[in-house]
Amino acid sequence: MNLVINGQDYFDLPIGMTVAALLDHLELPRKKIAVERNMEIVPKSAFDTQALSEGDRLEIIHFIGGG
Repeated sequence: MNLVINGQDYFDLPIGMTVAALLDHLELPRKKIAVERNMEIVPKSAFDTQALSEGDRLEIIHFIGGG
């Protein structure tokens, strides 16, 4: 499966990946992350069930605390 993540093409990802599986594959922590799929925010509660499809466009945002 091919996806566009933060403007970069990713090829040959496993078919039927969920958002959670993609974050694990990319070695990204699930905390302090927001995911947008095809211009719609994916709720954290849906990360484990939201299946990705060929050609999806994702934006993954990392929140960094500071003060």
